Amino acid sequence: MWIIIFFVVHWYVSLFSQTFLMHRYAAHAAFKMSKGWERFFYVFAWITMGSSYLSTRAYATMHRMHHAFADTPKDPHSPLYFNSIFAMMWQTAKTYTAIYEGRYVIEERFMKNVPDWPAFDRFASSMYTRVAWVAVYLAIYIKFATHWWLFLLLPFTILIGPVHGAVINWYAHKFGYKSFKVGNTSTNLLPVDIIMLGESYHNNHHKYASNINFGARWFEIDPVYYAIRFLAFLGIVKLKTNHKEKVATEF
Repeated sequence: MWIIIFFVVHWYVSLFSQTFLMHRYAAHAAFKMSKGWERFFYVFAWITMGSSYLSTRAYATMHRMHHAFADTPKDPHSPLYFNSIFAMMWQTAKTYTAIYEGRYVIEERFMKNVPDWPAFDRFASSMYTRVAWVAVYLAIYIKFATHWWLFLLLPFTILIGPVHGAVINWYAHKFGYKSFKVGNTSTNLLPVDIIMLGESYHNNHHKYASNINFGARWFEIDPVYYAIRFLAFLGIVKLKTNHKEKVATEF
């Protein structure tokens, strides 16, 4: 029971870090925050994502490329060019690593105003730090797992960031419904997104990339939108006056 609770909590808090900091803030500049709060959420992302922590700079750069080149040969992770979800995510991992290590030639527009904290990324992305997180997860499972099958969740815990990416980058370009006509295969995967915190409204997002609310229809509830609104009320983030000014190919 405790392992299930741990897994569910870890799923949602790590997903929040990815969609809030790396996706909506860094990749699309959907809202602003001070350098102090930005670094707070960097640390929060490391704690919540653990062994699968992603560099905000590399994530944001690659995601901007995805929007600009969606479903073309230049797209870092279009399912049109891969036979399986595993092949796509392996290529995504290689592209991400090349961007992070500075081995990928990137157009200047994709790096404009992207947040960066190199010293922290070196620490959080180091092999030693990742192995330490894996050891922590393993200890938690050994301590609290009451059945052998619960250990089947351990690989997902270790790779939770890439798992989140795989769900959207593969399935939300293959299944679901469309609310908007866009020049790619993006779909809204779920009519009520209770598993991906609004990320599965992918077709909406490709239409209005910098909108903080990924939902468009009355039933498309985006929990992170309300979290951002609350943080704006507290003065932690600052919202733009018009959230639909920018579309998929603009940054």
